[in-house]
Amino acid sequence: MGYVGRLKAPITDTSVTNTSNLDAVIGETLGWLTRRQRSDGHWLFDLEADTTIPAEYILLNHYLDEIDDATEGELAAYIRARQGDHGGWPLFPGGDLDISASVKSYFALKLVGDDPEAPHMARARAAILAHGGAAKANVFTRITLALFGQVPWRAVPVIRVEAMLLPSWAPFHLDKVSYWSRTVMVPLFVLAALKPRARNPRGIDIRELFVTPPERHRNYLTNPTGHWLGEVLLVLDRLARVAEPAIPKFLERKAIARAMAFVQTRLNGEDGLGGIFPAMANAVMAFDALGYSRDHPDYVTARAAIQGLLSRESGETMCQPCLSPVWDTSLALHTLLEAGCEPDNHAVRNATDWLRKTQVLDVVGDWASRKPDARPGGWAFQYRNDHYPDVDDTAVVVMALQRVGSDAVREAVDRGVEWVLAMQSENGGWGAFDADNQHYFLEHMPFADHGALLDPPTADVSARCLGMLAQGGYDRDHPAVARAIRFLKDEQEEDGSWFGRWGTNYIYGTWSVLAALNAAGEDMGAPYIRKAVAWLKARQRADGGWGEDCATYWPDRRNETKASTPSQTAWALLALMAAGEVDAPEVARGIAYLVDAPRDEGKWQEGLFNAVGFPRVFYLRYHGYSAYFPLWALARYRNLRQSNTRRVAHGL
Repeated sequence: MGYVGRLKAPITDTSVTNTSNLDAVIGETLGWLTRRQRSDGHWLFDLEADTTIPAEYILLNHYLDEIDDATEGELAAYIRARQGDHGGWPLFPGGDLDISASVKSYFALKLVGDDPEAPHMARARAAILAHGGAAKANVFTRITLALFGQVPWRAVPVIRVEAMLLPSWAPFHLDKVSYWSRTVMVPLFVLAALKPRARNPRGIDIRELFVTPPERHRNYLTNPTGHWLGEVLLVLDRLARVAEPAIPKFLERKAIARAMAFVQTRLNGEDGLGGIFPAMANAVMAFDALGYSRDHPDYVTARAAIQGLLSRESGETMCQPCLSPVWDTSLALHTLLEAGCEPDNHAVRNATDWLRKTQVLDVVGDWASRKPDARPGGWAFQYRNDHYPDVDDTAVVVMALQRVGSDAVREAVDRGVEWVLAMQSENGGWGAFDADNQHYFLEHMPFADHGALLDPPTADVSARCLGMLAQGGYDRDHPAVARAIRFLKDEQEEDGSWFGRWGTNYIYGTWSVLAALNAAGEDMGAPYIRKAVAWLKARQRADGGWGEDCATYWPDRRNETKASTPSQTAWALLALMAAGEVDAPEVARGIAYLVDAPRDEGKWQEGLFNAVGFPRVFYLRYHGYSAYFPLWALARYRNLRQSNTRRVAHGL
């Protein structure tokens, strides 16, 4: 897939787009989106990450000696197609070489049989060595290499399964890290204790990727933040390594049992531990290391969950990091409602029924460690992930159900609102999965070099929660609303924008916040809001669209862009319209961009990544974003142009 096509020349005509063209595009894309709905009422689009996920799938197969040459060959083609001009593999299209992604991708290709002297492999090897070699890969990559015997275990920080036995008041406790870290770490604790060796039946190694032979390299561990606390923790790591032999084995056995009880309780059927690939893969390897037979129900379940992440829908075989049906369905439902579908419309009714059935009402998840008195009532991101409902998904689902407005959804809405209110953090914001998950000292651990250990409140998630409350009738005097507005004001960037934690990037964050502030009744003429509007207008590109690169998550690269994209253009337009700018020339030009931008049937062409898992570490492309967000923006523009008030009445 190439980059999104650009218009042949900059748009200079700021007149309103021809109404018949606008209606035609809305009708065509709405029809396509409706036909794309599955028979039970939900939508599911591919969720694409960088090449580390298909590479890890291949590595897992060779770890277990469960090689599938046909599937691995298809995944290898996917990996080869994404090799960068620099010779390595980036985290997103057109990005810089990432050493960890490059090492895993090279290793995976070598495992499937690529000749190390083939041109693409030689280029990759030269690029990796020029960047310091495999020893410079991150901790998670080095753990994989240790499991394959490519580096000694001293290449990774001390990871003790006895952490499972620590009390909640200890400096480290599972409740103090994010849900994704928790589900990845617990089976990893077991692997670190047992130190199993990959079967690797073809005997493949990657010694050629090390500048210094791996057994002679001395400085694997680094201070991830440069802070003095990181240096202290490096010293503690060395002391812990010396003390390891003295730790009683009975404690290790007790901790392993507790870790596996954690995994088995959250195994989550065919949706997998935590609903995310790394946790699923670690669970499978932990079962294997403990001697589970290949036909043991837990092993079979965990393995099947990974197979469910494979997709061939785009014409290529990819392995997804997770599945996004609740997110896709809730956003598609908003789009249908915006485009004029009534609550009794067949597609709307089916989507509403499906969403109601996926609400988590009976499982008290890990979030209860901070909010023990709250009743469950949220929605997960995946088909099922009952222990880890998502605040962001819940707010978006509730807003869609509020718009449907039938008596049948009232109880679901009330329970969702109740749970979101309970999950508000003390600073007035909301995190994605946990409340008050802000133990920032843990980020200095050598284990935390990926920079994604925590789940603190963010502007985009908080904005969605505020929008949900405002759309549901909570006014600005309500304590939760007042605290949320204050949090969002405090989070505004110096240039007027807001950071996008879960979508790329400041355009996404700014849209999220302006939509919520409008719903909450903030004065859209207030100076801080006009500053955001000015920032958005200044970011419009010559072709009339908006674009923002994934590199903007590096502080010194925050203005980078490669091309306009339909998704980011739609977010900018929705933000400007929320701020009362429906008649602005910038909006007319953006609408014209969307009307004329290339589409594949009802889906706009978009090759660039549009979201983020972990800033500077893991990026995503939601394939559905270019289907529903541009349609949503066009429909809203038409609705506002036809209304008397020209005011957006919804929280999104």
